[in-house]
Amino acid sequence: MEVYVEKERYNPLLKRREVYCRLSFEGKTPSRSEVRAKIAGLMNAEPERAVVDYIKTEFGKTEARCYVKIYDTIEDLQKIEEEHIIERNKVEEQAAEEQAEEQAEESGEAEEAEAAEE
Repeated sequence: MEVYVEKERYNPLLKRREVYCRLSFEGKTPSRSEVRAKIAGLMNAEPERAVVDYIKTEFGKTEARCYVKIYDTIEDLQKIEEEHIIERNKVEEQAAEEQAEEQAEESGEAEEAEAAEE
């Protein structure tokens, strides 16, 4: 996944950076957690302070436009951002953690099955 920052501005009233970017990807549309981690890394911020507002794909293309807000502090994020947006970003993060745990368990079971066959 490649990220092209189209526009970035600092909003001093809301204490956040607003980033409009274009994503170029292969396969399926990247999840909010993937986009959040990538853009937070590019902007030198912790992923916990970043919120993906939207990811809009263009029909028939492997490109998408997205809008990400990076707050100065987590407290500012919780005061300003709407609850459903915070939940969307948290649910993705929790689902990714659960999926990683499931993959670790499956690989552990596969190793046990191989050991049992021998």
